[in-house]
Amino acid sequence: MKSMRCVISGKVQGVYFRAWAKDQADSLGVKGWVRNINDGRVEVLAQAADDLLEEYKTRLIQGTSMSEVQKIDCETIDYEKVYSIFETR
Repeated sequence: MKSMRCVISGKVQGVYFRAWAKDQADSLGVKGWVRNINDGRVEVLAQAADDLLEEYKTRLIQGTSMSEVQKIDCETIDYEKVYSIFETR
């Protein structure tokens, strides 16, 4: 399973970004998790086929109507655990 880790910067905490990111993942069939980081950013681990990961990344860049995504850093990683759902942490 292909895994992608993304860190999203900007106004992404306190604006329902994690709930929205989960909804987007669920709609695409992406598995993994999303969580807040203490420095105000949001981290995502997503697992899916390449085309679904690219679509998910595109949606993360757009963000919600209340969020302001300033920067997104994504990388493909080797991740030993395979998730069966997408969870909010």
